[in-house]
Amino acid sequence: MARVVRARYEGGVLKLLEEVDLGEGEEVVVRIEGLEEGRRKVLEELRGILGPASKELLDRFMLEAEVQ
Repeated sequence: MARVVRARYEGGVLKLLEEVDLGEGEEVVVRIEGLEEGRRKVLEELRGILGPASKELLDRFMLEAEVQ
């Protein structure tokens, strides 16, 4: 099962912002990518595909991309 989950770093601990279906002691691989870096990648991929877009529409696309 591969999926993207947002997390926040607080007090030296990476805290997931969503529930995950993992068993106790199960190990996973974590890739750290800053939120702005991820947004920039998505915008570069979508640039020009839909023509001009409002900030609200781009924000909606970004939120959808983050939860995918």
